[in-house]
Amino acid sequence: MNFDEIRSYNPEEVPAVIQRLTEEKPFMKMVSTLFPLMPKKQLKQKLLSFKNTDDLQREMIYPFLQYLEANKSTGIRLTGIENIDREQRYLYISNHRDIVLDSALFCAKLLENGIDTVEIAIGDNLLIYPWIEDLVRTNKSFIVQRGLTARQVLESSKRLSAYLRHTIHKKRNSIWIAQREGRAKDSDDRTQRSLLKMFNLSGNSGNFIENLKELNICPLSISYEYDPCDFLKAKEFQQKRDNSDHKKSKQDDLINMQTGVMGYKGNVVFHICGSINDQLDEITEETTNRNEQIELAAKLIDFHIHSNYAIYPNNKIAYDELHDGTKFAKEYSTEEKKLFDNYLDQQIRKIELENKDRDYLRLKMLEMYANPLKNYLATR
Repeated sequence: MNFDEIRSYNPEEVPAVIQRLTEEKPFMKMVSTLFPLMPKKQLKQKLLSFKNTDDLQREMIYPFLQYLEANKSTGIRLTGIENIDREQRYLYISNHRDIVLDSALFCAKLLENGIDTVEIAIGDNLLIYPWIEDLVRTNKSFIVQRGLTARQVLESSKRLSAYLRHTIHKKRNSIWIAQREGRAKDSDDRTQRSLLKMFNLSGNSGNFIENLKELNICPLSISYEYDPCDFLKAKEFQQKRDNSDHKKSKQDDLINMQTGVMGYKGNVVFHICGSINDQLDEITEETTNRNEQIELAAKLIDFHIHSNYAIYPNNKIAYDELHDGTKFAKEYSTEEKKLFDNYLDQQIRKIELENKDRDYLRLKMLEMYANPLKNYLATR
């Protein structure tokens, strides 16, 4: 199957693509913003010196992610490394909070632990300009095509499914993919059944579970203390409530990406849950019905993601406020509650809407912070 339309760029293609990127004024403006102390001429020379993706990631992208960790967080941790075999390749499936940083920060932490970075699934709706596509495909990303006709969806899904297997077994690269299309705006993370059906399309057997096992699925649980885009997500909830036909524009996506990258995240934890192959075998013993197997596999992934969240005071405060209760009142201080309430007020003030419904916006933001705890409790 021909993957040229969606695949990440091969090492030998990278120098020509970087040459192309350095001729794009918006790209160079962005890079200059990220590295303000480096003269533009020197910056261009640095970019043109990169011969492959590893050079680009280690010498330019990773230092920027270090800057974000130092200045836009109180620390970013990767836990659960003991749950994987460094010689194996995995299909990491994670919940999805931030358009750019979920995969980028995960890759940074893999690098720090001497583990190869992963290939990254990215929706083509985010490739607002041609140079953005060049940039992400240079950075080990492959394209998930969206907005297709029913017939095109099937063909695209078959090719994407085949590419996942090709990447893991032939290219010997691990992969990161979100558990659903787009972010869970309310942080109620659920694995889409259609994703698992797509995985199955290129399987080597008629057995759904065996086809999943070939991909060596490894759930990844991501927890942000603060979501910089929480107010933008709340705004979108009201826009959709007030107008069922509302759709985000390309400019909205760009604002979400910029806000997510440059906003304050507090404490961030990535937890590798380990391969679920043994537990998939248990599903085979439970049922041979494919629809039931799909449902159980999705719930299994969700269980691992939910049970490995890092829980912050914000989650407990939001849960109590949402339920008019004091279930966790002894586990956070009056000062922590005051700080979180002030934070919500500040975020709501950033929202520009003609008929701004402050109570509704606050409710949606409380749900965003309470839902991870709600799902975590359901695994106990």
